[in-house]
Amino acid sequence: MEDSTLQLLIELTEAHGVPGYEAPVRAVVRKHLDSLGQVSQDKIGSVICQLRSSVDSPKVMLVGHMDEIGFMVKHITKEGFINFLPLGGWFDQALLGQRVIIKTRKGDVVGVIGAKPPHMLSEEERKKVVNKKDMYIDIGATNQEEVEAAGVQVGDAIVPRADFVELAGGKTYLSKAFDNRVGTALVISTLQAMQDVELPNTLFGVVTVMEEVGLRGATTSVRAVNPDVAIVLESDIAGDIPGIKPEESSIKLGKGPTVLIYDARMIPNLKLRDLVLDLSKELDVPLQVSYVERGATDGGAIHLHNTGVPTVVIGVPARHIHSHSSIIHRDDFDNAVKLIVALVKRLNTDTVLGFTA
Repeated sequence: MEDSTLQLLIELTEAHGVPGYEAPVRAVVRKHLDSLGQVSQDKIGSVICQLRSSVDSPKVMLVGHMDEIGFMVKHITKEGFINFLPLGGWFDQALLGQRVIIKTRKGDVVGVIGAKPPHMLSEEERKKVVNKKDMYIDIGATNQEEVEAAGVQVGDAIVPRADFVELAGGKTYLSKAFDNRVGTALVISTLQAMQDVELPNTLFGVVTVMEEVGLRGATTSVRAVNPDVAIVLESDIAGDIPGIKPEESSIKLGKGPTVLIYDARMIPNLKLRDLVLDLSKELDVPLQVSYVERGATDGGAIHLHNTGVPTVVIGVPARHIHSHSSIIHRDDFDNAVKLIVALVKRLNTDTVLGFTA
């Protein structure tokens, strides 16, 4: 029997879509949402799917962003090397030697990120981290004309080249773009689960653009929906790797989804947060409590909409996010869906009004 969740994760993560260039992944998102409700799009590309409902309010907004971190072609040297600028936050040490795909009008062009070779560095230089401004992309050209003949232009999007892999044991997955195709998959999976459910609210599944460059899609799509409550669905940062102290992060793969108590741009609505915590105990769904001291989610824009929107963030832990490949655990994803579905079912008028009483 086909595992539809696995296929959804493969399809979403292997699609391309860096900030501002989300068309390929947006086509995948729309393919899955078109049969689930009334689909619309804001004017910068975020997709909004409204489920049919017998009640008009409260309006519940489920949010995941579709963009992944990547790059843009900045300059082509006369020798045929490509300078790039980042779209989203990259850790410089994760870049060297990685393969990338340049999205050109003529088609995809593969290259590799390089820098001055170690054999030509002094002992002092070898000890230093290479800054991304000193890196380049090499597509095997020998001059600028060959690069341009391949179709590469300044302004072209650049995405990581990394495929989806099921790891040993079958419960963990390795791929690019789990930040935040995992949240996108949670939106789709939740809407699928709600198809035959009579909800006490109107549910909107929203998949936003350009989160990685300033929560831009959330800023516009929240105006289109004007929600009464919002649930942001994200990848979270797993801390179960060497070098992380328990007080820095206790989040582990396979130990359940997470609820954020803090990030750099939002403290969640406390009553909504507590409802999530209580529901996890009621459902016997493992739930981890997380905080992100540097970084934010679409909730940073959504909770400030109009006079304020009660907002909470539910995440799926991922190792090595903001790199070419990260790892998630299938149990965490499945438990997140179970928790989100139960939460949405509880969000009737009285409950939502109680969040701000």
